[in-house]
Amino acid sequence: MDSLAITSLKDINLSTVSWDDIVNFLTHEALDFGSKLLVCIIIYIIGKKLIRFLNSVLEKLMNSRKLDVSVISFLTSLINILLTVLLLITIINILGINNSSFIALFASIGIALGMALSGTMQNFAGGVMILLFRPYKIGDYIQAQGQEGTVKSIQIFSTVLITSDNKTVYVPNGGLSNNIIVNFNNQNTRRIEWLIGVDYGTDYDKAKSIIQSILSSDKRILNDPSPYIALKSLSESSVDILIQAWVKRPDYWDVYYDINEKIYKIFEINGINIPFPQLKVHLSEDSKNK
Repeated sequence: MDSLAITSLKDINLSTVSWDDIVNFLTHEALDFGSKLLVCIIIYIIGKKLIRFLNSVLEKLMNSRKLDVSVISFLTSLINILLTVLLLITIINILGINNSSFIALFASIGIALGMALSGTMQNFAGGVMILLFRPYKIGDYIQAQGQEGTVKSIQIFSTVLITSDNKTVYVPNGGLSNNIIVNFNNQNTRRIEWLIGVDYGTDYDKAKSIIQSILSSDKRILNDPSPYIALKSLSESSVDILIQAWVKRPDYWDVYYDINEKIYKIFEINGINIPFPQLKVHLSEDSKNK
């Protein structure tokens, strides 16, 4: 039989086909597949570069339209995935894999994948909800899901946070959209609170006057609302003084630490002691005699 008569593996019959015909057929098939594979590799490399180029163009276009950076980050991530899937489908077609078989294969395991990816789809839906209701945006400092940090990007499945010690944290969008989020950037001002303990027997009016003087000398502390000072509680080892003051959001931590330092130093100069936890033990006469 001529080798051209062999069009598929079904045509190979060892009783009617010579080994030369089989070798020729397999060689032809290998070369054909090899050429297709080479084309696929080239298309993949070009396709990835094209996807990066299109993402760059679309990102510039969205920036020129002044879209929110959170929306840009989400759409860029989504478009990148869709284009990559389209590229893979193109490669599968070039390799000659039957689309109907390919679709049937995925349809047969669709339910199992749906169950396995239910959390992933929830994260995708969560990302959409975040973009719609915008509880936070890129650049905000948030606290959620036991994590806190500055939002670097909002991707289709997760939000990327940069912590204060420069760690990168990926938080699933599903949990973020269904749970409490604390956004520290939504308001222009924040209230700082201190709880300072002094010894029993301390002149409270004197301590309060010193604290008022410290607060009024710091121009970063706002007068409206005005600072608040009160005797909060009589604890086991100290008399606790509550201090509340409002500042602009960027000044929060600097003011917090500076006032801590000033109170400690000025209290010491004025003879006001900040006690450490202590326990007084009173012995009865019987215990002393023993």
